[in-house]
Amino acid sequence: MSADVRLIGLDWGTSSLRAYLYDASGIVVASRQRAWGIRHLPEGGFTAAWQAITKDWPACVAVAAGMVGSRQGWREVPYVDVPADAASIAQGMLRIEAQAGRELWIAPGLCRKQPADVMRGEETQIIGALALHPDYQANACFVLPGTHSKWATVLDGRIAAFDTVMTGELYALLMKHSILGAGLPAETTQPFSQHAFLRGLHTVKESREQGVFSRLFSTRALMLAGELSAEEVPDFLSGLMIGEEFRIARARDHGRETPLCLIGDASLCQRYIVAATHFGYAEPTVIDDAAAQGLWQLASTAGLLAQAPLHSYSGVTA
Repeated sequence: MSADVRLIGLDWGTSSLRAYLYDASGIVVASRQRAWGIRHLPEGGFTAAWQAITKDWPACVAVAAGMVGSRQGWREVPYVDVPADAASIAQGMLRIEAQAGRELWIAPGLCRKQPADVMRGEETQIIGALALHPDYQANACFVLPGTHSKWATVLDGRIAAFDTVMTGELYALLMKHSILGAGLPAETTQPFSQHAFLRGLHTVKESREQGVFSRLFSTRALMLAGELSAEEVPDFLSGLMIGEEFRIARARDHGRETPLCLIGDASLCQRYIVAATHFGYAEPTVIDDAAAQGLWQLASTAGLLAQAPLHSYSGVTA
């Protein structure tokens, strides 16, 4: 089966690389994923990864977003200040010649000056989510859980502000390198304990202005008292850390009801849904893999599609 294709999109982060091949209407007709994040490149570096993941694909114009545009990436692309929309992000893209006759445009990240904060890649997912759900363009809060969770405010179609919370990284540090993880099984096969997770959420919620750092040691104290099993510690601590994100958000929004939209891994988003309802939010919408749509939107907004020729492609997803 053949298709006319026009664009290649690359979602290129720290730990993985995803490539998409789009037809003329923006439908993904083929996709590939490799563990070639910017810290785990194959021999030959960025060029080799690019050539391998697009092997046998037509010489379409390509757009990339994520850490590939960072200081440690293929080419550093200056940040764009918030507030920002698809047009200002597209205007900040940098063109490089990735391979003879094949051009690659790398998207910038976003920067907030006061207080200082940055993002790379999440902005493209938000642009994609807004295209998929235009009803969120007027006013919404996009939450992207992960190692460094992002909370982004969208107003009138623009990313107006955002905050980074290092939830995932701090959780990993506490579990591996603190007293809270001492004596726990190396790997637990226990299923998710919603009871322990909810207890963690409740504990940090009841801390009010004191916050999570005043309650972290309760993880150890409850286990020593026999009120929390070793197998429940990871989910209790997860509840504390994710709950802190929502405690901060509630303190910041002063009771305003802004719709929440989650973008990310389904299982992790499920925890955030539980946390959101526990903190009094309406159940958030979950959007999976908005990066592909965001890359298409940036290419379209930049005018790359209007001048890009169509190529014939006959193949299967790899």
